[in-house]
Amino acid sequence: MTVTDSGFGVLTDEKIERSRLRNGVPERIPHAPHNYEVTWDGVRHFAQAYGDDNPLFCDREYGATTRWGGLIAPPAFHYTMGEDAAPKPDAETKALFRGDPFAGLGSYQAVMEFEWWRPLHIGDRLNCLRSQVGVVPKTSSFGGRSAHVTRAFIYDNARGEPCVIRRGTWINAERTASKKRKKETLEPEPYTPEQLAEIDAAYEAEERRGAVPRYWEDVEVGDPLPTKVKGPLVTTDVVVWHVGWGMQLTPNGAFGHAYKIRKKAPGLYPPNSLNIPDTVQRLHWEPERARELGIPTSYDYGAMRETWLTHLLSDWVGDDGWLWKLSVQHRGFNYMGDTTWLKGQVVDKRQVDGRNEVDIELWCENQRGAITSPATATVLLPTRSAPVELPDPPADTRDGILRYEMDRIAASAP
Repeated sequence: MTVTDSGFGVLTDEKIERSRLRNGVPERIPHAPHNYEVTWDGVRHFAQAYGDDNPLFCDREYGATTRWGGLIAPPAFHYTMGEDAAPKPDAETKALFRGDPFAGLGSYQAVMEFEWWRPLHIGDRLNCLRSQVGVVPKTSSFGGRSAHVTRAFIYDNARGEPCVIRRGTWINAERTASKKRKKETLEPEPYTPEQLAEIDAAYEAEERRGAVPRYWEDVEVGDPLPTKVKGPLVTTDVVVWHVGWGMQLTPNGAFGHAYKIRKKAPGLYPPNSLNIPDTVQRLHWEPERARELGIPTSYDYGAMRETWLTHLLSDWVGDDGWLWKLSVQHRGFNYMGDTTWLKGQVVDKRQVDGRNEVDIELWCENQRGAITSPATATVLLPTRSAPVELPDPPADTRDGILRYEMDRIAASAP
């Protein structure tokens, strides 16, 4: 029997079908990107924001000596870019996006996936087409009945060439069910001198393949990737991250500029303890706000861990390799004070259609031994006889890729 209850915070078949009407419809991006174009400063600030000093991303003279012919942006730099490519919505489209079908439900980012097809060079600009591509109802222990919503962010350059896709899946679940789950508690302890020395030693020992090619022939299944460390996480790290990443949810800008944004979207600025409107994102650096929402303390962004993993991979493949695919699951919080160890190993290698592929399992593990973000990646490596051939996107245009994504989600649905 079809459930038609439209009560607030209740997941119904009616709401799922209403959400499905949005599949494949371009959705406007509400504010300007942090970076309109790739610049040396923008790329350098982004790399510094996640602790990467790779000269391929930071030194123009070094970049000119590589196969890329100049400085290129780190893999996740597209997060900071993307001018809105959606057409101006007509009345029907505006009505379609009015209100949230899943209002009152808990929404949790579960997975973020990437595919990279072309590097970003200085002077490049990106357009971004954002669209929901799938809604899959599921029943799980996460929160009883839930709806898994996948959105695609398709980026192409000024020449119309697809460069990268980012696709994210969010779980929308009834809060009544999720509240029954045991809440995570946190009892932080100060770091000992020995623990801090171990972390510093890991920073000191960081490896970067750089200009020395890592050949496909030399890689074996079971090979470990050199461990990297990020942490202990402090508020300053989140501040510096925002310098490179931008604000994303609430646009950059302070005082009068923020006031103008707040007039349009007051819900993005709930009052703080002094009754002053402040960004919803402050739970990432304000422990009191996190606790108000039932979270033990402030925590990082999923995008930070995704970017940290690209750091591990880009250092391992070297200047001549290519990070093609990355899929990251977020299964736990990375709290203030936590240290994240980035680890990985080779699980497969093959040669397909001229590509020399290597599959890698990798993960983020905190100082308590908990894996917060397991991930998988596919990288392309040169051979001794041939350089890396960049992979082709599944279609030549963003509209074609959008159709491909919808078909892919539909084919994988139960």
